[in-house]
Amino acid sequence: MISASDRQHAITLIQEAVQAGAKERLACLELGLTQRTLQRWRRDGSPKEDQRPYATRQAPSHKLSEAERQQILEVVNQPAYKSLPPSQIVPRLADEGTYIASESTFYRVMHDHQLQHHRGRSKKPVSKPLTSHCAVKPNQVWMWDITWLPGPVKGMFYYLYLILDLFSRKIVGWEIWNDESAEHASQLVRRTVLSEQCVMRNDPLILHSDNGSPMKGATLLETLYSLGITPSRSRPRVRNDNPYAESVFRTCKYRPNYPVKGVESMSEAREWVLQFVHWYNSEHRHSGLNFLTPNQRHKGQAEQIFENRKQVYETARQNHPSRWSGKTRDWSLDDQVWLNPEKAPISATAEEQCN
Repeated sequence: MISASDRQHAITLIQEAVQAGAKERLACLELGLTQRTLQRWRRDGSPKEDQRPYATRQAPSHKLSEAERQQILEVVNQPAYKSLPPSQIVPRLADEGTYIASESTFYRVMHDHQLQHHRGRSKKPVSKPLTSHCAVKPNQVWMWDITWLPGPVKGMFYYLYLILDLFSRKIVGWEIWNDESAEHASQLVRRTVLSEQCVMRNDPLILHSDNGSPMKGATLLETLYSLGITPSRSRPRVRNDNPYAESVFRTCKYRPNYPVKGVESMSEAREWVLQFVHWYNSEHRHSGLNFLTPNQRHKGQAEQIFENRKQVYETARQNHPSRWSGKTRDWSLDDQVWLNPEKAPISATAEEQCN
């Protein structure tokens, strides 16, 4: 619908085009109009507002009456039907020799009266808030998950438990076991806390995971509470709320020497994971860290390394200025790292956000 002011503006433009020698039909075509529409707008001297929103329309002859709508509401709230969808109710009514309306009409009437999802014992759906955490230094937020390594025969697996630091992406803890259990996860968390010296500290530590049974086991939760670690979990049925853990597993499984054909024993699996963890933490230049290794970020060496890189680039620019059209490469990294950052603008400082 075009407002009266826009209609008048279109008439003026077409008049100017015609006075300049253009044909009225072609000028109308440029604006997406027909000459008939232009003539209607000019009929009474000045264009009027579109009258379609104010038109009185006759109700369709096949529209449900108020009594029929009320009959549908009474039917869907009967004890025999109150927990059934219309796709079940309409055929049952037909078996009884009754037809009131189609399934889609039942759905429409129920939707109008907010009955579609909340009849019987069903509860109103609750949207889970996004699990978001921020880290400004190592050992503030850990993420963990479980994946498997192929065993010696098809259908046999060894399970890799792995804990990743959000700030540095360092693999701070890992272990291989034959099965998934909260007891194994509890042991791994205790060993990781000792190795990272997180026992005597005032800063809170968050351990994020998905909703698997080992992650929610009573043994693991009791261990976390005793160590002062806050458990955090992804939203139900949301697979990308723990993206960094999934990413490191993908890196693991696409290593050139990944044992695609399986490992012969648990000791062989542990030996391979040990080599992978050493490569990942000490040799792998992580793209998410501006090509630092996780160990360099974890140990606080980022600023010195970036300063050295900047000097190398500045020297290269001075030696060959014609090869540089602008500034040298940005060797820097954000001081805060977010797990599932919220889309709303955040104005607080990094320290305030993470508390």
